[in-house]
Amino acid sequence: MSDLLRAPAEIKYAEELDWLESIDDNPKPFSWRLSPKMVRLFILGSERSDGLDREISQKWFGDRSFVERSIVTLASDRGLLLIGDPGTGKSWLAELLSTAICRNSTLVVQGTAGTTEDHIKYSWNVSMVIAKGQSRQSMIPSPIMTAMETGAIGRFEELTRSTSDVQDALISILSEKYISVPELDSDNIVFAKPGFSIIATANSRDRGVNDLSSALKRRFNFVRIPVMTNRKSEAEIVRFRTEELLHRHQLELDVPPTLLDVLLQSFADLRAAAAAAGSDDEKLESALSTAEQIGVLEDAILHSNFFGERALTARTLASSLVGSLARREPEDLAILNKYLHGVVEPRSKEEGGSWPEFLEGGRDAIATLS
Repeated sequence: MSDLLRAPAEIKYAEELDWLESIDDNPKPFSWRLSPKMVRLFILGSERSDGLDREISQKWFGDRSFVERSIVTLASDRGLLLIGDPGTGKSWLAELLSTAICRNSTLVVQGTAGTTEDHIKYSWNVSMVIAKGQSRQSMIPSPIMTAMETGAIGRFEELTRSTSDVQDALISILSEKYISVPELDSDNIVFAKPGFSIIATANSRDRGVNDLSSALKRRFNFVRIPVMTNRKSEAEIVRFRTEELLHRHQLELDVPPTLLDVLLQSFADLRAAAAAAGSDDEKLESALSTAEQIGVLEDAILHSNFFGERALTARTLASSLVGSLARREPEDLAILNKYLHGVVEPRSKEEGGSWPEFLEGGRDAIATLS
């Protein structure tokens, strides 16, 4: 795993999955590797009441009802659509679900304006077609077709980013559970095996880009993933991802709890300001998601390790926050400057601690970018 920049979940947690599979005596739908109860336990982690001989780490932080509804959907005939703001963990939940169910999370189609029907159905090996003609051997199956043939979970990321004709191609796959190959005279239908399903993700901020048709919506169960607002859960997510980052980079750098509190409070303040804003020009372009918090902290940690004193400081954290969130100039810089003067400056005088240094670092970063 050390040879991989980012190991998929089925490799990263292989030993844990093997153990869960060995003790799982609950009924399993179709060809699932784990039962629904074990899938939930793998994703949300074990509790003392589970009575297991070992602890299973929590990998996704959110309401358990979202996970349970997702699992139930995948055991039915309908596809699963995870929808929410950027950075709410939709893709990570999709990866964990497909990992636990079929031990393969890599059958992925990325939705873009350039995605075509070939990406979700099949294409052809041109050289083999020229040499031997069209046949099943010269056909290149898409990740979705491969999932159908193996009874696995196919994933479609950013569904609303793809055009309507590509989205419509999913309708027959989700309803009829087969793909026709009209170019072939025989063996020209690929049927889905039991266990096949599709997990799609959609960005709620992309509403209006390529809206889903009513026919396609009926083939999906929607699970809306909200922005994390629970302070304790958000802190656990950031801490979990930070530990992964430090391990991946083999860093020995301390992240003081006080600075983590400063980061969490800053995002909470900025979210409150965005909610009270009267127009989009008064809001940061950033979604202010938990993923973006992790990005700010990652930037600060790496900067401290490579160019600092190998210790995370409030000044570096503030500089990373401004650099990461200031995407429009001058709008975002004005919003951040207003936040520093209106919120951070009074707080630094009242509470002290890391806030004065955070205020100074933020001001310097804004001055540099202005």
